[in-house]
Amino acid sequence: MHRILSLVAAVLVGFSSPLAAHELTHGDLQIIHPHIPQPATSAKTAGGYMAIVNNGTEPDRLIGIETDIAAKAELHESKVNADGVGTMEHIPALEIPAGGTASLERGGYHIMLMGLQSQLTEGERHKATLIFERAGRVEIEFMIDPPMSEGMEGMDHSKMDHSTMDHSKMGQDAASD
Repeated sequence: MHRILSLVAAVLVGFSSPLAAHELTHGDLQIIHPHIPQPATSAKTAGGYMAIVNNGTEPDRLIGIETDIAAKAELHESKVNADGVGTMEHIPALEIPAGGTASLERGGYHIMLMGLQSQLTEGERHKATLIFERAGRVEIEFMIDPPMSEGMEGMDHSKMDHSTMDHSKMGQDAASD
């Protein structure tokens, strides 16, 4: 059952190749393929994605992220309302249910890396620490994956104001700023 959950979570995360996937286990938590699609050369922000499987009997919560690759790292949620307007909001924590999976993926929950300290290049790995309410600090490595395809996932977040909770310009063309 453990392997089936891992496989399902990995497919949900949508990494480009099973050969590129990596994972680690810390206590009851399994962290599958933490990755960052290579951002544009000029980008000052990037998104971090992964699946977190909780094989325990108690829920846990991801409450923080630390990394040297960005000035700031936060949990965010992207949403599109009924009118097609996209928003991105900072969230204080992400619950990982007992026996369940939390997916950090494009267009949903993700780690927002703001103020990138250097260019991120496909194939690199960069250290980060996930901070959980129950499991504590978990050291991971983000793999830099190929750039994302066109569409909302491929937008340049460097044009967005990440200093507020509601990012109402997310659904607009960055060129109009």
